Amino acid sequence: MGKVIDKMNSENPIGIMDSGMGGISVLREITKLMPNENYIFYGDSQNAPYGSKSTQEIYELTSDVVDKMLDRGVKAVVIACNTASSAAGKRLREKYPQLPIIAIEPALKPAVINCPGGTVLVLATEATLREQKFATLMETWKGRAEIIKMPLPGLPEFVERGELDSPELRKFLMGYFSKLDGKKIDGVVLGCTHYPFVRKVISELFDNKVKIFDGAAGTARQLRRRLYSRNMINTSSVRGKITWLNSSKDPYMIELSKKLYNMKLD
Repeated sequence: MGKVIDKMNSENPIGIMDSGMGGISVLREITKLMPNENYIFYGDSQNAPYGSKSTQEIYELTSDVVDKMLDRGVKAVVIACNTASSAAGKRLREKYPQLPIIAIEPALKPAVINCPGGTVLVLATEATLREQKFATLMETWKGRAEIIKMPLPGLPEFVERGELDSPELRKFLMGYFSKLDGKKIDGVVLGCTHYPFVRKVISELFDNKVKIFDGAAGTARQLRRRLYSRNMINTSSVRGKITWLNSSKDPYMIELSKKLYNMKLD
């Protein structure tokens, strides 16, 4: 059984969680769309990365974070982590049927639609790519483009260190991209919320000739739809506030969270 959820009102905050810092890329899109809402961002950096853990471990960690945010009175939860969404989204909706829970998924649909008959490279964690959720998504779209899956274990840790462009990062990525043997790639799906923070580097390594997709904007729109349907949009004319939480005891993680949130990525 899940926690008993008290009656929500529209001014309650929205909880956004990630295995670490990656979900801040989703938070940026959400606050752009709904600036007057209040937010709690919880980064589970102490337990990052989730991508190499078992499905049950990921579920337990995600459920624990959701419980922490419910204790703070959130009116909705965004699982801003592809790995946690794949492993825990469905079970958490069953645990909390009265709570709007928005999960993210790799933006394979828009990538295939925009690259018909082309080759789409899906970059994600090992856990996201092994889960049934992605297998179902891939089965739906595989006939309209060639889809290549590529796990990138270790990439989220670069972002967790705030290392968004360095010779070591480029060497790491080229080690994986060289396995493509020069194959022409038309679209790249950033299937982990950490990856948009290194979007510029990824684009440059493909000579800025690929279309790049991530699921953050779609997740933001889905959140707004769900809140609107429940009459839970905050109608305040004042810009909302963000409360930053992190499971790590290192105070730098909160500082880095704010830095990533305010960073110009274009």
